[in-house]
Amino acid sequence: MVKLLHTRFRVSDIEQTIAWYCDNLGYVCTRRNDRSPAGNRLAFLELPGNEHVLELCYSPDYEVNVPEDLMHTCIGVDDIISFCDGLEKKGIEVWPSNWREAFPTGRKMAFLTDPDGYEVEILQNDSPV
Repeated sequence: MVKLLHTRFRVSDIEQTIAWYCDNLGYVCTRRNDRSPAGNRLAFLELPGNEHVLELCYSPDYEVNVPEDLMHTCIGVDDIISFCDGLEKKGIEVWPSNWREAFPTGRKMAFLTDPDGYEVEILQNDSPV
């Protein structure tokens, strides 16, 4: 069987990015490596109950520049209104600005942007993928 194990993101500030994903989205940093074979600092983040891992990679000689709409990750939540309201109370911008009204039926979704410009889609768990 073939499995998707991890996805690597280049980040400009590994500590800031770890905190953002853990504090806002519920990820847990399960391991770190301050010197990979290529000389990078790595952190591996997991959502409890999931097998797929986000690998954050920091290198001081790499400038992170994420083009808009290049890619995104997606997480499912049980109550998107409550989840996103909590994020907005923390000062996180949830978009589109009318996300509560934009999807009145069918797929309930919203988006966030992490500190480096990577997009995170939030889907309500009972919404069709």
